[in-house]
Amino acid sequence: MVRRTVFVDTVAWVALANENDNLHEAAISERRKLAREKVRIVTTNFVIDESITLIRSRTNHANAVAFGEMIRQSKTINVVHISKELEEEAWQLFKQFHDKEFSFTDCTSFVVMRREGIWECFTNDHHFEQMGYRKLL
Repeated sequence: MVRRTVFVDTVAWVALANENDNLHEAAISERRKLAREKVRIVTTNFVIDESITLIRSRTNHANAVAFGEMIRQSKTINVVHISKELEEEAWQLFKQFHDKEFSFTDCTSFVVMRREGIWECFTNDHHFEQMGYRKLL
């Protein structure tokens, strides 16, 4: 049996780490659901970088460190490191979509999701829907 896999985007990580985020409660609920279902979690080092930075700016340094330590110690979160090859593919995608407001990090996420065959994303970012992915937040 193939295990369900979900990509986790910055929006979800920040909402989980920030009690004042308007998506915090919904993110907690979705995280619990994914844990119950034993869903395979995938993210990237670019998403983690972006998340740590936003958590630091929206909450405080201690929360950013706690988040980073949780990711680094997790045995269940699969962090894909963006290689030169993935970065180049993302760059080509970024250049192609001049009519969208995709961040470069979004494009690296899209490339990883496509390569891994992932169609669901734990996010509220409509850019993922624009690329045909299902949002879970």
